[in-house]
Amino acid sequence: MIRFSALGLILALVAGAAWANPLSGEKTYDLLFRIGTLDRIDRGSELVYRRDVRNALKPEAADRDSGQIALSFRDGEARVALLQFRKDEKYRALGSFPASVGNPMIMYFYETVVRDMAEAAGGSPYYIRNRVKDALIQNAEIEEGEAVLGGKTITTQTIRLYPFEGDPNGARMQGFGDLELRVTMSDAVPGWYMSLVAEASGGDVYRSELMFDRVDAAQ
Repeated sequence: MIRFSALGLILALVAGAAWANPLSGEKTYDLLFRIGTLDRIDRGSELVYRRDVRNALKPEAADRDSGQIALSFRDGEARVALLQFRKDEKYRALGSFPASVGNPMIMYFYETVVRDMAEAAGGSPYYIRNRVKDALIQNAEIEEGEAVLGGKTITTQTIRLYPFEGDPNGARMQGFGDLELRVTMSDAVPGWYMSLVAEASGGDVYRSELMFDRVDAAQ
């Protein structure tokens, strides 16, 4: 049973950044990994996200990894959040996470981008992960904007990170050297994250988007 059916389907950006404000590295991390983002979610429901992947270097991987990601709670309890990948009536468990820390979708997002880049470009996943982790604690700018969610205009905040900016190995990364990680958040979105996007070479080489879709009753 769909509880908030209008939240999916009618989700589009109305305006780009209205203005940008600088953030320290500590505040960047705290905003991206905000604590308590699942506290207001009914434990008998699940958050459903849509993942769309384009990968010019490994098209078969893009098809494999595009699908739905569902976040639910173990037996309706408050402490454990479960992630499940769904595609073509097939389900695969992705792991369990402490719900009190926050929404694990952001951890899933970063880890899948690290894996995808290593698989497609042939680099070391440890090197890639360390550069991404380092970017999470660097100073960044937060862009204020607006979007439409369920027919209503909401305010959003977007942070953009460039983990390989200035990297001496960038030219050897097969188009991933300019990788951009873009996270858009809003208190009006259940679970905090509206979209999580990774783009390399403007999306021509690689693009991964996790978009909040809807809230359902747990299966």
